[in-house]
Amino acid sequence: MKTLVAASLVLLATGCSRNPIEAVNLSNEGDKARAANIDEAISKYEQATQLDPSNHRIINKLATAYQKKEAWDKVASTLVRAEKMAPTHANFFFLHGHAIVKQADSPKPTAKWEEAKEPLLQAIKLDPNIADAYFDLAEVLLHADDEAGAMQNYTKAIEAKPDELTFYGPLAELYIANKFYEQAEQVLKEGLGFKKEGDKTAYILHSLMGQVKMEKGDISGSVADFEAAKKACDKCNEKGQQITFFNLGVAYSRANPQRKNEAIQQLQAFSKTVCRGSAAKRYEDECSQASEIVKQLGGTI
Repeated sequence: MKTLVAASLVLLATGCSRNPIEAVNLSNEGDKARAANIDEAISKYEQATQLDPSNHRIINKLATAYQKKEAWDKVASTLVRAEKMAPTHANFFFLHGHAIVKQADSPKPTAKWEEAKEPLLQAIKLDPNIADAYFDLAEVLLHADDEAGAMQNYTKAIEAKPDELTFYGPLAELYIANKFYEQAEQVLKEGLGFKKEGDKTAYILHSLMGQVKMEKGDISGSVADFEAAKKACDKCNEKGQQITFFNLGVAYSRANPQRKNEAIQQLQAFSKTVCRGSAAKRYEDECSQASEIVKQLGGTI
């Protein structure tokens, strides 16, 4: 009897000791399936984490697989497990916070912005060089009406990764909203210094620079930047890009000498693409202004 019990214990111990090996094997199968079938990969990773719940590398693979599917709630809940197993891995905390930001920023939010704050702060504490963590934290603080904190963290994101053009626009917008035009212009100049040929992200920076120059009374400068914005977005048919036609039309109408025909043409294009569609209510003021300017210039919408 004692022999049977001892044998059973040995078999049990052997089975448990094989779990980590089987988990790695399943994880490898998930890696192979990942490119062609993300759901199959997720299934393999899930099975692997059940066999070896302590393997944070496999848990991270599961989280990033959910990230690929944009299943942000699953990303966040999975990374909570990874953080417990590896509390010094900054990227786990960053992606956890980022997943919450994505949930909060969706049309139907499933999380609150403030919930992202702690994991993002922990990520920064563990690794002060994660630029995206500063950027996400800035977004969180902005939604909490902490504009000073948002400015500070947008700036830190830029300092950590100065060649990332998407970091510059939100900081410049915040400066513009507070009428800090000199600071906005400086930020935009720095960002445009990293612009590459064909970089569509430059559209936003040139648009904001045109706005700053318009506010400062530099009409010729604003025309040049709005033209550069239009060139950067090419057909300008993606969401929000149609405002380019309005900006350029207004700038042409204020140019000296006035570029009347070009102003009418741009404002007519804006009216046709925006003011007669689903976005008309969102751009109600701009549509009204475009109609009035065209009328003053002797044209019709």
